[in-house]
Amino acid sequence: MKEVDKIAFIQTKNGQILSTRSKGKTKFYIPGGKREKGESDEQTLIREISEELDVKIIKESIKYLGTFRAQSDGAKEGVIVKMTCYQAEYEGVLKPSSEIDEIRWLNYKDLDLISAVDKKIFKFLKDAGELS
Repeated sequence: MKEVDKIAFIQTKNGQILSTRSKGKTKFYIPGGKREKGESDEQTLIREISEELDVKIIKESIKYLGTFRAQSDGAKEGVIVKMTCYQAEYEGVLKPSSEIDEIRWLNYKDLDLISAVDKKIFKFLKDAGELS
């Protein structure tokens, strides 16, 4: 079984979660991405969010939220994505950059718009009272 190691930025507000849609994709994903060789979780989070959303993560505010696994969206059966999730404060104004086409705030009723691993994260956040 192959596992894809990804880091995710969990930002919730008013019962909604920040999600992004990459260019050429139809599903929304929690922002973040794969680590580059030798990067820590923290370094990956800071780099990916800067590239995707054009904001600066405040390093001292990074807090681990949880790790979730599910079948990787669009990959052959048995390819699992492991999403290690962090919350953090940031400086700047969120705007799509790099490969991101759209930013949207989603809530629990938007499950049909997201990947399998994101569905697990949405359920965790709903159970914690952070998503409506």
